[in-house]
Amino acid sequence: MKESDKLNALRLIMTPKIGPITYGLLIARYGGPTEAITQAPELARRQGRDLKITSKSAALKLIEKAEAQGACLLVKGAEDYPNRLSLFDDSPVILYAKGHLSLLQKDMVAVVGARNASLNAKQLAHHWSQAIGEAGYVIVSGLARGIDRAAHIGSSATGTVGVSGCGIDVIYPSENEDLYQEMFNSGLVICEAPPGTKPSPRQFPARNRIIASLARAVLVVEAAVKSGSLITAREVAERGGEVKAIPGSPTDQRALGANQLIKDGAHLVNNTDDILSILQAPISEPVFSSPPFHHQKLDDIDDQMIEKLAKDILNNLSFDAVHIDELTRQCHVSAKVIQIALLELELAGHVECLSGNRVCKIVNFEKKQLIRLIA
Repeated sequence: MKESDKLNALRLIMTPKIGPITYGLLIARYGGPTEAITQAPELARRQGRDLKITSKSAALKLIEKAEAQGACLLVKGAEDYPNRLSLFDDSPVILYAKGHLSLLQKDMVAVVGARNASLNAKQLAHHWSQAIGEAGYVIVSGLARGIDRAAHIGSSATGTVGVSGCGIDVIYPSENEDLYQEMFNSGLVICEAPPGTKPSPRQFPARNRIIASLARAVLVVEAAVKSGSLITAREVAERGGEVKAIPGSPTDQRALGANQLIKDGAHLVNNTDDILSILQAPISEPVFSSPPFHHQKLDDIDDQMIEKLAKDILNNLSFDAVHIDELTRQCHVSAKVIQIALLELELAGHVECLSGNRVCKIVNFEKKQLIRLIA
């Protein structure tokens, strides 16, 4: 990928209304970020909205800010971008990385669990992460307290990747400053959020999807029934990975989530041999019921046809997400044609394309329509 394409990829993803999936649709239609950046405003205008692409100077300023922190940018589609992560349509267009990039090219196992984990659970996470690392795998986790911290420390000698929900220059939680510094030196820290981004609730589900996409398997050491760790584990399963869990006492709330995963079909593991035997099975790529948006080449379609189709799509959509296959059946057109119309509608702020080939109408658009009707 040329440097100009990398810069334009950053400009696109910095532009409001362009997220990872919309970016993928643009690349599928125009072939690259440089071509897409010239065409996106016109697509938005067709659906009644002005789209101002982020300036070159603003993107260069962000790159300078990252480099000042000792970080580099990994761009989706470039050679150094993680192979497994690139398979998914909701994967970050830009990753900020600081540390040893070579770790991203190895098979990864996620180790996740409770922040307020028990002493026994933290010891297990430490020792088992060490053993998994010594077997040739890279441990990936979320740089949080408890299980995450124990897993990173246990695998520090063999290679560990931390996925942050903040900017690369923001250490959260603050008591993990020593862990961050150790990982900058001997491991790797990556994040999707630009430098300076502070922690907020919406950042951490986004972080968890990155962990789930990178890992070919996840080990849940200790987790409550309603926890981010369980969400990560289920995302790993949805993305073609193996889910493993350590059973715990039914009287400990911190163990109930792992126990539930086992009931739902996760591998019950009692020792590191159980884990390694599962990992030694052949590596399989995710199986998609239909190809992700960005894997499909979009050909040019008649503009009048797209304009009519866009109206049909809005009539068929609600605020609840539906699969694109269902929308295709309702509108009686091909999936490729639907995607071209969805691209224009999302750039105009009318719909939102979600992971898993799903789409929904945006609430703000409906409110605007109601206002017009009342007026």
